[in-house]
Amino acid sequence: MIRILIADDHPIYRKGLLQILLETPDMFEVDEAGSGEEALAKTWNSNYDLVLMDVSMPGRGGLDALKVLKSRHPKLPVLVLSMHPEEQYAMRALRAGAAGYLNKECVWYELVKAIKKVLEGGKYVSSALAEKLADILGSGADAPPPQEILSDREYHVFRMIASGKTVGAIAEELSLSVKTVSTHRVRILEKMRLKNNAELIHYAVTNGLSG
Repeated sequence: MIRILIADDHPIYRKGLLQILLETPDMFEVDEAGSGEEALAKTWNSNYDLVLMDVSMPGRGGLDALKVLKSRHPKLPVLVLSMHPEEQYAMRALRAGAAGYLNKECVWYELVKAIKKVLEGGKYVSSALAEKLADILGSGADAPPPQEILSDREYHVFRMIASGKTVGAIAEELSLSVKTVSTHRVRILEKMRLKNNAELIHYAVTNGLSG
């Protein structure tokens, strides 16, 4: 029996994944978690074979939870699922220890294919992402783009500011204080050498990071 934990804060999406897994020929036993904290709690004492984790969850997000999970269980494969385009989060997820990255809009059989590959010990990325990674490696560029200098938390806040959310709204969604989010904002502007939110939003739109 293959034990899988689905970590996603959207109950309807979790149920959809559950249905797909239970309808496949393989014998899957599926558990659910609605947050990064719950996923970490469940993996603490349970022996899962695979974790399917959303990259964006309230509180402790998927990337934070992924890093902690991999530090505790380095051999446990984690397949990251996200509504965000691959170029926005895939590299961060893979660097954090993910065994693969899939956009939530993928067809069901690509998901099953990815699950089987990572369960066999492999890595999974889409053909489009593999091509992008090859382009990056072959470009010979020494300096990373400004957003890559940001920590994962700062990058998450950067994306939320770029989408037009206020500091207060971001603080509420991430379960942080307004002061903490404001500090992140200041550091983001400093690291990216931007003057204000308007320049930040313009950069995000220009570089395809605002979706």
